[in-house]
Amino acid sequence: MSSTYEGFTAEERAAMKEHATERKKAARRGTHADKAAEAARDVLAKIAEMPDQDRIMAERVHAAVMAGAPALAPRLWYGMPAYALDGKIVCHFQPSGKFKTRYATLGFSDRANLDDGPMWPVAFALTEVTPEVEARISALVKQAAS
Repeated sequence: MSSTYEGFTAEERAAMKEHATERKKAARRGTHADKAAEAARDVLAKIAEMPDQDRIMAERVHAAVMAGAPALAPRLWYGMPAYALDGKIVCHFQPSGKFKTRYATLGFSDRANLDDGPMWPVAFALTEVTPEVEARISALVKQAAS
């Protein structure tokens, strides 16, 4: 069995470039308040650029995250809406169009306090955001940020 490494996909390379741009932009920002406000505007602008299905879900996920865990600070992470606590990413929304997948994903980092025994989920597939899904997202991010 032989396989050859073909490198990163175009989408992966684009995400890495976005991350580098985000880091440079963050380093040039002024005060902490300016940084937070500009990062939040960047997240909303990125959401507004998304295709309709992803945009609608991202708007609802953003609202659910901010309602469930207002201590989380929105910022971009590899070109995706993400939410950080003390500068560390806790969760992020990956639109389906980002890597051409069949569903969007709400992912949690190892900083999220979701531990539940020896095994627990750290990513959730999203095909739509219903009121029940919004409530679950709010509860998850509240727990994750605790």
